[in-house]
Order: sequence, then structure tokens, then C-alpha cells
Amino acid sequence: MTERDDSTGRVLGVIGTLVWDRIYDRDGRSAPVEEWGGITYALQAVSAALPEGWRILPILKVGRDLAEEGRRFLLEIPRVDADAVVVVPEANNRVELRYRDGGRRTEQLEGGVPPWSWPELSPLTELCDALYVNFISGFEMELGTARALRVGYGGPMYADLHSLFLEMAPSGMRIPRPLEAWASWLRCFDAVQMNEDEFDMLGDTGDPWRLAADAMGPDLELLMVTLGDRGAAYVVSESFAPDPMTWRAGETLARTPRSRSGRVSVEYPVSTGDPTGCGDVWGGAVFARLLAGDGLDEAMSEANRLAALNAAHRGARGLFRHLTGRLSYIEERS
Repeated sequence: MTERDDSTGRVLGVIGTLVWDRIYDRDGRSAPVEEWGGITYALQAVSAALPEGWRILPILKVGRDLAEEGRRFLLEIPRVDADAVVVVPEANNRVELRYRDGGRRTEQLEGGVPPWSWPELSPLTELCDALYVNFISGFEMELGTARALRVGYGGPMYADLHSLFLEMAPSGMRIPRPLEAWASWLRCFDAVQMNEDEFDMLGDTGDPWRLAADAMGPDLELLMVTLGDRGAAYVVSESFAPDPMTWRAGETLARTPRSRSGRVSVEYPVSTGDPTGCGDVWGGAVFARLLAGDGLDEAMSEANRLAALNAAHRGARGLFRHLTGRLSYIEERS
């Protein structure tokens, strides 16, 4: 894909990182499990939740050592076009995950593909009607590139800020940290997502909900916080419209400084099996359902449902079939 082709429908660009996971202590297993992870969870949720007429363009850098295997895996996901995958000489990201109680985990990174620059991203984003950005590694782009993306790209952008809240020790261990320049990061995207632990590290006032309410304005439309088996909460301005294709138009309009918040609880049983990728599934699903025309609470409810399904499925392979209740790979391509 080198130029835009409107005859084939709308395109959702997905920026993230393809990761080879080694997972310990999941489901009480003593032996580690090795498999594809990272952005693959979100891609399969997006594929399951997007309306007809949309295609998916992963905008990824993949290490040469795993490029062939990674590309094959991506092409197993329905509606995915792998033409924007860039092979780089660096070793691909490999992460060792060790689960503890309550679904929390330690994370150690090996290898690592380089971040995107704006000159690299610009021609690829021109192919897209909307962008979903997931900071899987936290090194997908620097703040300057995110600012350039905000100015240079005209479509709606949803970002999961997850690993921006992690720093890396010399050993490769990922350690939670407050996000520096958090207000600037929030203003780079129309909608942002973080989990409850990350949200609690926002700012230094001790009241992240107040900070979130104050951050609403012409740049930031929606802030969402995932709460595990308690669902998810949000803050929006009073003038918020759920259709992402209207978000950027609001930048030129007068906006009320008032905001409102809400929460959507989980209505489905949540398995304690495998929490890997639940936040990625949730974010990909909620943005896809907003693009499909759902209201905010409706989109969040569906994202809760798909995240709960993900928790009952081990790993990323075959996740699309599990999320959609399909029985075979042939059905996905038909």
C-alpha cells in the first residue's frame, strides 16, 4: 500500500509494537509460555469490533530477526494489511512477563526497535481515516513526534498511554514511574486511555480526577481509565460527541470548560485465567465501536465484554475467533 485507495473503504491505522512474549506463572503453570503478544491483542479486537467497510493498517517496525514470522502472524488477522510494516536491523522486542497475585506482573524487555520520526510516519498516516496508538513499549515515538503527529494528521486519534508510565532499568526491567510532561502528552490525542495504577500517578496533586476534568478542552475529548473487573470510568467535556469523525472539527468551536464523568461496570463473568492483553483488547474495541456509531456507554460495555472474553482465552493466537465466536480460520476469510 503506497497510496490511498478510497474505493476499498476506510482505513484505521494502528501504531504499536509487535512483541515476542515469554510468560511465567500464568494460570499457575510452572513452564513458561512463548508466543506473539504486544499489539496483536489490540489488532484482533479491532478486527472483531470494527464495522463493515473498514480495513486495518498496522504501522509497525519489526526486527529483522522475527520479521518473516511476525508478518505471517499479522496476516492471519482478518482485514489486516501488512504493507506498512517496516523491517529494521535491530533485534525485535522480546518481553519476559512474570505474573503475581491480582493480575499484576513484572516485565523485562530485551532488544527493541527504534521509535518513529514524524517524516517516517507522515506518509503512512495519510493513508488512514483514523489512528489508534498503543504505547506497547513506550518507545513508539517521542513527545516531539507526537506533537508533530497532532499538527500534521487531521483525523481522530485514540491513544493507550500504557508503557509511557514505565522506565527501563539497566537490567531491562520495566519500572513504574510518573509520566513527565503528562499534560503535553494528553494534548497530543483526542482520546487517551490508561489503567487505574497509571492514572493514580498522573500529576502531583493527589487528585487525578480533578486533573482529568481540567484537561478536557479542544485538544482532549475523552479520558478513559480501565478498572479491571470493575469496568472502566471516563471523563469528557459536556459538549463531547461520541462520533470520532467529529472530534477534530470541535477544535475550531467554542468549548465549555465544564466536564462530566461516568463509569460502565462489567456485566459479564470475568475469568481469572489470563489477563495478558486485556487492556489492549479493551482499548481497541472501544475505539472501533465508537467508529461504528455506538454511544460511549454502549462502546464501553462491548469493550468490557470482549476484554472479559480475552481473559478466558490463553494467548493471542486464535483470539479473533474467540472474540467473534467463529469456529474456523476459513470462516474469517470468507
